[in-house]
Amino acid sequence: MKTIVLTFLFLFIITINTAQEFNQEITIENQQPFLVGKISLEDLKSKTYKSWYNLNYTNYKVDFSIINTIKEELSDYKILLFMGTWCGDSKREVPQFIKILESANFAMENLKIVAVDKRKDFYKKSPTGEEWGLNITRVPTFIFYKNGRETNRIIESPIETLEADIKKIVTQKPYTPNYPKSLHLD
Repeated sequence: MKTIVLTFLFLFIITINTAQEFNQEITIENQQPFLVGKISLEDLKSKTYKSWYNLNYTNYKVDFSIINTIKEELSDYKILLFMGTWCGDSKREVPQFIKILESANFAMENLKIVAVDKRKDFYKKSPTGEEWGLNITRVPTFIFYKNGRETNRIIESPIETLEADIKKIVTQKPYTPNYPKSLHLD
């Protein structure tokens, strides 16, 4: 009986901790709320964030001439996206990036989105430390992984266009992002 109670208690604590890590919203007096930690697309498409998300998603015209040529290569990748729901660059680039992935029929379960904090003591950090060791200095940062290894990243904004930059990364062409000192290639 003791084992059952301890198991139940353990599972309950894990459930509470996991629930607290997803879609955490921070509200500071006289400021717009912002998200921190792991977030979902659904949260970006609702509440406070939908005005900028929907506008930038809807107005973006995907370059299908590029996307149609890289769908297969892109499907071999997992993407880790760091953003700030408070950041102008993230508000612009993330909805466009999501629209590109959806247009390429990318398996969205292979995309993990982490929102970082804007408060001085927690600046560009997440509550559960997903950014540790990844040198996240600017957002958004889109990190591409293949076979469990980072291959490259788009930092803050594309060099050419999001589609052209993604193509260079997934076809393994030479690509140097903005702020190359932020690269974390093994």
